[in-house]
Amino acid sequence: MKFISIWILGASLLGFGAPGLRAQNSPAAGPAALADLLNEAEKNNPQLQAARHAWQSAKQVPTQLSTLPDPQVMLQQMNVGSPRPFAGYTNSDFAYLGIGVSQDLPYPGKLRLKGEIAQKEADATQQKYESLRRTLRADLKMAYFQSAYLVKRQNILDEDAQLLQQIEEAADSRYRNGFGNQQEVLQAQLERTKLLREINRNQLEQGKVQAALKNLLNRSQTSTDIETSSLSESAPAYSFEQLLAQAKTGNPDLAGMQKMVERQGLQVDLAKKDFYPDFNVQGMWQRTDPSQFRAYYQFTVGMRIPIYRTRRQRPELAQAESDRDRAKSELDAQSQQTAFQLRQQFISAEKSAELLKIYREGLIPQARATLQSGMAAYQSNRQDFQALLASFLDVLKLDEEYWQTLSEHETSLAQMEEITGVSLR
Repeated sequence: MKFISIWILGASLLGFGAPGLRAQNSPAAGPAALADLLNEAEKNNPQLQAARHAWQSAKQVPTQLSTLPDPQVMLQQMNVGSPRPFAGYTNSDFAYLGIGVSQDLPYPGKLRLKGEIAQKEADATQQKYESLRRTLRADLKMAYFQSAYLVKRQNILDEDAQLLQQIEEAADSRYRNGFGNQQEVLQAQLERTKLLREINRNQLEQGKVQAALKNLLNRSQTSTDIETSSLSESAPAYSFEQLLAQAKTGNPDLAGMQKMVERQGLQVDLAKKDFYPDFNVQGMWQRTDPSQFRAYYQFTVGMRIPIYRTRRQRPELAQAESDRDRAKSELDAQSQQTAFQLRQQFISAEKSAELLKIYREGLIPQARATLQSGMAAYQSNRQDFQALLASFLDVLKLDEEYWQTLSEHETSLAQMEEITGVSLR
């Protein structure tokens, strides 16, 4: 019959006749520990390495900006009566050979402020590196948990395919014995085809997640797929107030913005220093014919006077003050956003834990008991096929929802760990 050929095709595509496909997605190395993958990502991820190099580069700037400008060495020669070198050197005290040194001296405090500003920028760069490191870890955890969920969902679909086969066999037996009809058998086969569709979608999502994991780990996309450990529920022992306090002191985004507020405050102080003059000192030794004339010694102090205050220094100060106020507002906004994100994830983790208990202790056992009872009743002609099929779909749906909720629960913990820096496992 036509429905028998469809059943054989469905069974082969569901995996019962495709060992090659399963072997390709089942590496023999065993499950990879999440902690090992996190260490590998921190070591090999190129974006994190680039951020680390940027931080190391920024650390070299403060000493450069807080050091005096390099001195300038000068060599002078003045001729008398002719452009020929040393003309008049022996018979005129106007001709001479001179050697001097010049040094710029910024107004006291300017160099120190420039060095401190650069140090604040280096500290902010360090916090950006830490923020990226935490984001990388959180992304890896979320991809790991998603992969573990998809593996579990694949197992559920395989198990339910076997259960649906039993239902189909019962429908076929009733049909052959004259108690049922062909429509029940065809509908069971339709559900198997739908199950095949879900398996295909699950494998597609698993492929995408595997690609994301390899990208985060900087592994080749042709490398062996990463096998994950089974999902398990974590129960953090921290209140929201404790986590929020930790976020305020340990969140790298907030710390980086605080460094920028401090930097802009120093920039205001530096702008005020620009209202004062910078200096330049020079020393010169001049020499003519040593047998007839004595050497000359010259010392000069120069001053750069800021006379265009209304066009340069005052706008510079106003700009620095505006940048300082902007940095403070951005810090306040980020503090509010951090608290908001933390609250969202805390509620999500809290409520998902309650949902898991409801699934575990109520919905799933009740659905399975209903299915078992319905199966027996259907085989003894005391229940129709639609009620039995509805019971099966309930079991399938609730199993998938339980593991998806568990994945979302662990994902919320990962995001809270990113925000606070606290290990919640």
